[in-house]
Amino acid sequence: MTIKEVSEILNISQDTLRYYEKIGMIPPVKRTVGGIRNYQEEDIGWIQLVTCMRNAGLPIKVMIDYLNLYQQGDSTIQARYNLLKEQREKLLEQKKQIDETLEKLNYKIARYEVAVETGKLTWDKE
Repeated sequence: MTIKEVSEILNISQDTLRYYEKIGMIPPVKRTVGGIRNYQEEDIGWIQLVTCMRNAGLPIKVMIDYLNLYQQGDSTIQARYNLLKEQREKLLEQKKQIDETLEKLNYKIARYEVAVETGKLTWDKE
């Protein structure tokens, strides 16, 4: 697939795809004899992984480190495992913080809903 096709399918700009490759977030993409990027299914998988991880807030450096370890082969399985577990723990902590924030927001919204109906804002708890 061409970069244009991949961009349209995955809804990622062509510049972003080039950037991911340039900084080493995805493996180098094979090219045609004419030098045009020729994305394969494996490339698509890497892009989807990177997009998912970036959407979750993982730092670019973590993705580059992961790719570098992957490219070194099976001798880095433990290191990749550790890296992924560490990132999962960080995401779980972020999720906990988000859940706590949502709980507080839901309470405030509920109090405002009552206030809209009654014309009086009260706080039962904080």
